[in-house]
Amino acid sequence: MPFIHPLSDVQTSCIGEGTRIWQFCVVLPGARIGEQCNICSHVFIENDVVIGDRVTIKCGVQIWDSIRISDDVFIGPNVTFTNDPFPRSREALAKYPVTTLGKGASIGANATILPGILVGSGAMVGAGAVVTRNVPDNAIVKGNPAVVSGFVDTSSKKL
Repeated sequence: MPFIHPLSDVQTSCIGEGTRIWQFCVVLPGARIGEQCNICSHVFIENDVVIGDRVTIKCGVQIWDSIRISDDVFIGPNVTFTNDPFPRSREALAKYPVTTLGKGASIGANATILPGILVGSGAMVGAGAVVTRNVPDNAIVKGNPAVVSGFVDTSSKKL
């Protein structure tokens, strides 16, 4: 059974076993959240969102429509996702570009992920990076715009 803090507004019933949703979160009715996730305080999750198993989302993150988060992803505090490449007030898109975070990816605090981006499996996005293009599997990216600075050693889990 999931834990939902009484000071959160969770409108979806599609939440996996063992997931914890902390205070001051808003989760809209169409969202799907996997098992054993930890959704920290002050997180907003829109309708067309899919979150895998064992995902951690730290405080101050908004997950907008058309974002797909695979299993074992870490999203640091105040990460910013965008879903509209040319936003205008009162001009919603019929379909938003899909942004995907691959299995085991980690996104550092205050990073910005532009719409339609694929962050590969095992990739690491440095704190404050602005991701403007796809990130390869196991790549380490940093900067503005984010560029590959190395690769994670997948055999030992070292950077």
